[in-house]
Amino acid sequence: MSAPLSGWLILDKPRGMGSTQGVSAVKRVLRQNGYAKTKVGHGGTLDPLAEGVLPIALGEATKLAGRMLDASKIYEFTIAFGAETDTLDTEGAVVAESDTRPSLADVEAVLPRFTGSIEQIPPAYSALKVDGQRAYDLARAGEAVELKSRSVTIFSLAILPGSVVEDEVTLIAHVSKGTYIRSLARDIAHALGTCGHVTYLRRIKAGPFLEEQAISLDNLEGAAKGAGLEHLLLPLEAGLDDIPALHLDQTSAQAVRQGRVLSGMPQSSGLYLAKLGAVPVALMEITDGTATVVRGFNLPDVAE
Repeated sequence: MSAPLSGWLILDKPRGMGSTQGVSAVKRVLRQNGYAKTKVGHGGTLDPLAEGVLPIALGEATKLAGRMLDASKIYEFTIAFGAETDTLDTEGAVVAESDTRPSLADVEAVLPRFTGSIEQIPPAYSALKVDGQRAYDLARAGEAVELKSRSVTIFSLAILPGSVVEDEVTLIAHVSKGTYIRSLARDIAHALGTCGHVTYLRRIKAGPFLEEQAISLDNLEGAAKGAGLEHLLLPLEAGLDDIPALHLDQTSAQAVRQGRVLSGMPQSSGLYLAKLGAVPVALMEITDGTATVVRGFNLPDVAE
């Protein structure tokens, strides 16, 4: 049996699969191909009706999965004009209709209103909790769901080059955590004097991870049976591309692994990835010259 894996597998999640199902599928591939039992988690939920980049954390990388939830994301999505559904996507029942169809210039003109810090009301069919229950469970039970407006950031929003507006338009959006693309599509349609819903949604970037790095489940299964998954695995630190490295010697690394504080550090205050050679040892916070462990990693030294 192979040693437990640690790092990131970037799954190109198919439409119709939930994020948790994606994790289960990766676990199954590992199990069926003789890999040692390892922890597996995902770095940010992707709706079953959405497809694209789903970072899957393995082993020690699961300690960083929570950080992925705070990362910004980039989506491509298509708004079909003329009908709004209760789910704001193709799954729901039509609740409003309009004969108005915006022009490409109309769409272009309205996008600046949805760029920057905006307020949006999440979809009733979402995983948010209302009085301890999931909003989508209440909505499916026929109850009226009142969700509070929330502030999110749209870093950029543009028409996808080559997109033609007749009954629909495809946009590309770089958004902060907590942004609901279905709500964004609804609000854009309303601002254009019509209604609409999302017919296509693809995440093309999640934090530092790109769709070019993503692999389909079929290809993942094929790779596991062939050359193995190790060459597909991105290192644990791939999820920390914006964090500077803090290089330790053997003595300091040993102290950090025991959870001890390092003092007299010359680096400026902030978050660092402490490494012994190429091996990540811990995520550390330096405050006024004192480095404390935020998250320790249990990875073997290369020499071992």
